[in-house]
Amino acid sequence: MLGPVILAASRSDKMRRFISAAPGTKQVVDRFIAGETVDQVVPIVEDAVDKGLEVTLDVVGEDITTPAQAESARDAYLELVERLKALDLGPRAEMSVKLSMFGQALEGGHELALANVRPVVEAAAAIGTTVTLDAEDHTTLDSMFAIHEELRKDFPQTGCVIQSYLFRTEDDARRLAEAGSRVRIVKGAYKEPASVAYQDKAEIDKAYVRITRILMEGEGYPMIGSHDPRLIAIAQELGRQAGRKLDEYEFQMLYGIRSDEHVRLAAEGHRMRVYTAYGTDWYGYFMRRLAEKPANLLFFGRSILTKG
Repeated sequence: MLGPVILAASRSDKMRRFISAAPGTKQVVDRFIAGETVDQVVPIVEDAVDKGLEVTLDVVGEDITTPAQAESARDAYLELVERLKALDLGPRAEMSVKLSMFGQALEGGHELALANVRPVVEAAAAIGTTVTLDAEDHTTLDSMFAIHEELRKDFPQTGCVIQSYLFRTEDDARRLAEAGSRVRIVKGAYKEPASVAYQDKAEIDKAYVRITRILMEGEGYPMIGSHDPRLIAIAQELGRQAGRKLDEYEFQMLYGIRSDEHVRLAAEGHRMRVYTAYGTDWYGYFMRRLAEKPANLLFFGRSILTKG
């Protein structure tokens, strides 16, 4: 299995330098990363909205080693809020954040991450939009869920992400599927041990379906994060069985992947949100996209071989 190998490489400084210097890297990175600056990403947001889509914006960068870097990450999101305010898009353009970027892994990281993310959530609410807390590796989740619960006291629209490959997630889904909640379900893209996560794709998919059913039958707002046509069709059926209208849940897919499907689902009346990442520190995000799907890795390999 190449996925775990690629995920291990995502933590390697040596591989980071090699991949960054490879002649074909930029072509592939541009497929998944919408740009390096807010100015570059704004036209992409406007184009998506013109097509009937919605977006969630992620400023990439997780390798935070100092409190000052965490504050810079906070400030990057506050800058994004100011630009979204000028666009007046409301909830059609929300934001996704990784708490590691806000200092979660540093000493006193739980309190630091909460202190840094709160002003971003507050600023988002002030312009009529919201923030979703991304899930990272399993060791960070108790902290993430605690921060999510704390933020929802003042900003109940704050969302969170759960991952079907973790054994714990069905219980998390039952707890989270309450009125007013917003929960994105994804398969998971971190290297996790067999003690906490399914390792077999078929088992991960089965768990994904079980968890999607829990969310659809609950009282919250499910966000279905998948590019898998079969899982998308199953989610649609589970939504019908639960009596949900098309605007009572949404699909989410990554920028640069299955773009025609984004438009097709929106044309059918579904809410379709495109997860759009931007920024200069793209390496960790990029490597997880390669690990998720062999076709992405093949595309990258061909690009390297044909450049230079």
